Amino acid sequence: MATSISATGCVGSSFYGSWGTSIVGEDYTMLAKSVSSQVRIGRGSKPVRLQPMMKNVNDGKGVFAPIVVVTRNIVGKKRFNQLRGKAIALHSQVITEFCKSIGADAKQRQGLIRLAKKNGEWLGFLA
Repeated sequence: MATSISATGCVGSSFYGSWGTSIVGEDYTMLAKSVSSQVRIGRGSKPVRLQPMMKNVNDGKGVFAPIVVVTRNIVGKKRFNQLRGKAIALHSQVITEFCKSIGADAKQRQGLIRLAKKNGEWLGFLA
């Protein structure tokens, strides 16, 4: 592999210039192919990306977690998630009505909804 490194402009104790590296010809093509083959997996040419995980930190913990897990196993995941979505929406509506009654603005309402989610995770409702 042909590699050239150069330093220019070294005068006294200060550095004036740049360091450069260049790879030319067949070596560059070979390097590009080896790097791209390490980044890509499988038949497709899509690069591998890490998917963000939206996971409950307190998964399986909390007072109500065992009840939630048993209920999910009994009614099935799809139906359970539908019921959970309806319960969360209803709870958000209750928080919204409460905020309207006390005159809280949208920012305070959103803070209360976030607090309710955090408490639900801590208690095990989102297990």
